[in-house]
Amino acid sequence: MGKDMQLVGRYRIRVAESLHDLHAAQHLRHLAFYGDGTLRDEDHFDTLCTHFLIEENGSGRLVCVFRMLPLNGGADIDRSYSAQFYELDALRDFPGRMVEMGRFCIHPDVHDADVLRLAWGAMTAYVDENKVELLFGCASFSGTDTSTYLDSFAMLRDRHLAPKRWLPRVKAPNVFRFASRLRRQPNLKAAQLSMPPMLRSYLLMGGWVSDHAVVDQKMNTLHVFTGVEVKTIPAARKRLLRALAC
Repeated sequence: MGKDMQLVGRYRIRVAESLHDLHAAQHLRHLAFYGDGTLRDEDHFDTLCTHFLIEENGSGRLVCVFRMLPLNGGADIDRSYSAQFYELDALRDFPGRMVEMGRFCIHPDVHDADVLRLAWGAMTAYVDENKVELLFGCASFSGTDTSTYLDSFAMLRDRHLAPKRWLPRVKAPNVFRFASRLRRQPNLKAAQLSMPPMLRSYLLMGGWVSDHAVVDQKMNTLHVFTGVEVKTIPAARKRLLRALAC
């Protein structure tokens, strides 16, 4: 995607083209994840990924970033960021191209749904252009207190667990096994209110999650492995996403 995309005339999105762009993304990530924008959040995956920047038109202020890591198929699954935290052997048999979407964050002072819409438009264009068949990543809840999100986890258990043939297994040392240990019946309204917006978007596309959440003390998050098989996205949702990608 070589040109800027605009939505409602307020934001533009582009691919990072320089080390300066990458450093700006890393500064925003550190601000969003740790509350300090003077430092940079960086890891070795950054050099392997395509980075997307969403900026305000006019001011050029960076308001959102995310990265995409392409994989040729299931045989490459161990190259993913998620493989550090989840046992993903089941996905080795996935036959099509994959992409891992990660490090998604929005500036803490920005609360505009158009930013998320623009991000999904760009991701849709990327998936179509690269003939991706599985989009996946780690969807994060803020904080590590599982009691805050019990309704959300109960809803994930009841409605959105991964098919057994793709189900990630436990690898991280500290996890919350919500599918096997949570007995709560979900309050669906409360579940939706506490669900991260990115995860809600995945689920609207027919996405599925791991049966456990990883307790990530370093990032101060609880995250679940989340996957979307492109061929199973509802037709109406595909039309909406492709309209955003235009």
